[in-house]
Amino acid sequence: MGKHVEVLPTMAGLIERALELVVAQMQSSISDRGQCTIALSGGSTPKPLYEAIANVDLPWQKIHVFWGDERYVAPDHPDSNQGMARRAWLDKVNIPAANIHPMPTLAGDPAVDASKHEAELREFFKTPPGEFPALDIILLGMGDDGHTASLFPHTEALLVSDRLITVGNKDGQPRLTFTAPLINTARCVIFVVAGANKRPALAQIFAPQGDEIAYPSRLIQPVGELWWLLDESAGQELKFVG
Repeated sequence: MGKHVEVLPTMAGLIERALELVVAQMQSSISDRGQCTIALSGGSTPKPLYEAIANVDLPWQKIHVFWGDERYVAPDHPDSNQGMARRAWLDKVNIPAANIHPMPTLAGDPAVDASKHEAELREFFKTPPGEFPALDIILLGMGDDGHTASLFPHTEALLVSDRLITVGNKDGQPRLTFTAPLINTARCVIFVVAGANKRPALAQIFAPQGDEIAYPSRLIQPVGELWWLLDESAGQELKFVG
């Protein structure tokens, strides 16, 4: 399996490579298991990727879409990761509504919604308590503080090892997030990272020794494939790593 690091010369090249890799992984999953489960990331970087996926002819009825994290806002809120992905991709293709599995955010209590979504995942994947399901693809971004999903530095969410979903915290604002153990059971994890502001955190994450609590992306060591796709601005110092 192992870790793969690719540095693409431009943002357009980064998105093109991410599209190529995601589509290949989707097709492989469908060929091997009859369906593909993919968890999406939020933020600005993946939006053009989602717009590009919407233009690919895929067997949408065999693709199930999840989210790796979600801001605790209504689905129609401008900050909603679900809303962004629907506008950029899901609303543009003929995917069955039942194949879209957003994180619930309307109970008024993030812990209640986290438990509800955990139960939904266990039911979908037929995963008993104490075990973690294996998603086919998890897309991740990385903040300039080294966070990924809503696993932020020095927060309690980093220590959760017995749950699929927990409550993350960003400056006092709750989020729902996959836990690190759930991410690490994936068959393929793909980081898509752009921008010179990410370089200091990347240096810490790729260092032989480091602090996972200070730089949470270090926690992501999946049993399956791990891909780091970086643009030149982010990855110029990591060209020969991996």
